[in-house]
Amino acid sequence: MKKIANDIYYVGVNDRRKTLFENLWPLPQGISYNSYLIADTKTALIDTVDAGYSDLFVAKVAGALAGRPLDYLVVNHMEPDHSGSIGLLRRLYPDMRIVGNRQTFGMLAGFYGIADGLHEVAEGDTLALGRHCLTFYMAPMVHWPEVMMAFDAADGILFSADAFGTYGALDGGVTDSEINVDRYMDEMIRYYANIVGKYGNPVQKILRKLSALDVRTICSTHGPVWSERRADAVGVYDRLSRGEGEPGVTVVYGSMYGHTEQMAETVAASLSEHGVRRIAMHDVSTAHASYILRDVFRYRGLIIGSPTYSGQLFPGVDALLRAIEVREVKNRLFGCFGSFTWAGAAVRHLTAFAEAMKWETVGEPAEQKQAMTAESYDRCRALGRAMAAKI
Repeated sequence: MKKIANDIYYVGVNDRRKTLFENLWPLPQGISYNSYLIADTKTALIDTVDAGYSDLFVAKVAGALAGRPLDYLVVNHMEPDHSGSIGLLRRLYPDMRIVGNRQTFGMLAGFYGIADGLHEVAEGDTLALGRHCLTFYMAPMVHWPEVMMAFDAADGILFSADAFGTYGALDGGVTDSEINVDRYMDEMIRYYANIVGKYGNPVQKILRKLSALDVRTICSTHGPVWSERRADAVGVYDRLSRGEGEPGVTVVYGSMYGHTEQMAETVAASLSEHGVRRIAMHDVSTAHASYILRDVFRYRGLIIGSPTYSGQLFPGVDALLRAIEVREVKNRLFGCFGSFTWAGAAVRHLTAFAEAMKWETVGEPAEQKQAMTAESYDRCRALGRAMAAKI
């Protein structure tokens, strides 16, 4: 339990045991599940935590309540890592009212069989607690359909559900003024690319709503509380949701016997020779898609290489393209290269993918048959040079 503002306490928990978020995305430094208690004339808890940490969580809530009843539970997001302790709270505080929207209550009944003691809110509705008064803003598909945010004008605090969240447990401090947030900013990009990526338009809609508010602190359900660096956090979401990549190039490749890898190394060397300093290289056979997607979202340039495999793309490359397609990544400068032994198809498939994504293709695709030749090196260098000129 930690006081973060007038009458507002952080009662979240750290999970340093989970290795895969959503059983998909690596968590080398764990993750936090954030919850906040407002102890005003009326008390309100904002979201809960994963069921695996319910005992620790309810002890923190009880400590912050100091013997008082819990009047309201505000459910901004129903994903189980945030709603998992609702059933236990209802048993401990049977008179508490659960605050949510219509979509929330359908999921509440479906997940936990709870259908009574509800207080429904819609866009712009308020919940008066005393000095604090919460105003609700619907944020559907950021990144579930029931998501909403709650704004407390008294202290300029936005309870933002998963928006502006990051991977990474909180190391000692809770607010951005108490910890080194550099790694959390980097992990915010990976979190966005993995979890939120597809929903750029809904993110832009909620950002337009929030722009009219005097937000001074952002309390997300994952990662630090953003105050001093709140503009940076909002900037990350704004930039990524508009498809605006930083100057730089992600080079991704698959390779069976090293020939396509040689092409990738030559392309990257050419990029560097021609002034590109931010180059992220990934072998799809050794790099987790979580980190590749992070860099695809981060940088404006993307060059992908693949050998032809059974007349198709190398499986790891094909899987990556599907992940990019699902996330509807916008506004990338694209180049490609490929190798084959007897019948080439990889470059054709890569070019068709870029056309379907409506990306701008840069340079001429580099394609080689069997081992590298002087001409192959020249084509790879030309591709790197063309991308560098665009970046």
